[in-house]
Amino acid sequence: MSTDAGELRDLLESGALSAGLGETMGIEITEATAERVVGRMPVEGNRQPFGLLHGGASCVLAESLGSIGSSIHAHGFDRIAVGIEINATHHRSAVEGHVTGVATPVHLGRTLSTWEIVITDDQGRKVCTSRLTCMLRDKPNGAPQGT
Repeated sequence: MSTDAGELRDLLESGALSAGLGETMGIEITEATAERVVGRMPVEGNRQPFGLLHGGASCVLAESLGSIGSSIHAHGFDRIAVGIEINATHHRSAVEGHVTGVATPVHLGRTLSTWEIVITDDQGRKVCTSRLTCMLRDKPNGAPQGT
């Protein structure tokens, strides 16, 4: 299932792609379908004390992208995706510019989805490879629209 321009606009307007921690970290989503999610994040403001991109920031980018893809796969607002496992291998550091993450599905099931997220720097060098698994659940009664 891919998201058309209207569905993507609805997700953006709901805050599902931009609010909260993702917004604080400067994550920008540039593409979002059930087959591929792409986003970027500045290194500035997301560094650890030694001036390198924080490994936790890479995990936030990875989980954000995989969760968006999982949410689209789970039919947007009818079901929700909840991250249940993430891992990350940090290959090299990034010290400036932006990092870009590309999430692609490994498994899209009825109750679980698993994504591989590859994060690269502005020179296209691999910074981090992550894997995220989300559980797909019915939306709880009384949950606000767009979450």
